[in-house]
Amino acid sequence: MDNFPEIRILEEHPDWVICVKPAGADSEHELPDMLAAQLGGRWFPVHRLDRNVGGLMVYARSSRAAAGFSRLIQSGELVKEYVLLCHGSLPAQEGDMEDLLWKDPRKNKVYVVDRVRGGVRSATLSYRILAVPSGDRTLVRVRLKTGRSHQIRVQFASRRCPLWGDHKYGARDDGKDPMLFSCALSFPWEGKEYHFEFLPEWAGTGS
Repeated sequence: MDNFPEIRILEEHPDWVICVKPAGADSEHELPDMLAAQLGGRWFPVHRLDRNVGGLMVYARSSRAAAGFSRLIQSGELVKEYVLLCHGSLPAQEGDMEDLLWKDPRKNKVYVVDRVRGGVRSATLSYRILAVPSGDRTLVRVRLKTGRSHQIRVQFASRRCPLWGDHKYGARDDGKDPMLFSCALSFPWEGKEYHFEFLPEWAGTGS
């Protein structure tokens, strides 16, 4: 944990905190400890990001608040959006991706499959192209409609648009980590709607 800078905090609430997870940090174990060292108290993870993916996360201050966020996730009221840079070109300026996904726990890898069987789960997202920096680079914004392991990475890779740096899912470049970032969170809490947004420098805004 000593290798990471101070965690950037976007907002503290009596029940939760919104922070920016650095790529390379474990969201379920390291981040709660880092927040405790920085802010004090105990922190409860309510969703996760892959270790090599950075971006916005919410952590609860209590088990009661964590249970509240679990209900928001189950009802689809916690909305997560991402920006990514992928190889190739998508068929339309915006659209949906719907697939059946199966995870091989031995390889920690997810596959698109063509029929329902044990362990297979449906996965849906919507996307919008933000820019095409070059013929083999497309900047995309994604809204998740389901939250499956490696969902964005495998759905794009299955369409021959692997994320830059995502060697696990077919990228052939010199990137270190997948170019994927959790850029926005929206949710209701105690009668109020919250929306938080933070974009990485490579997305072209230099937040």
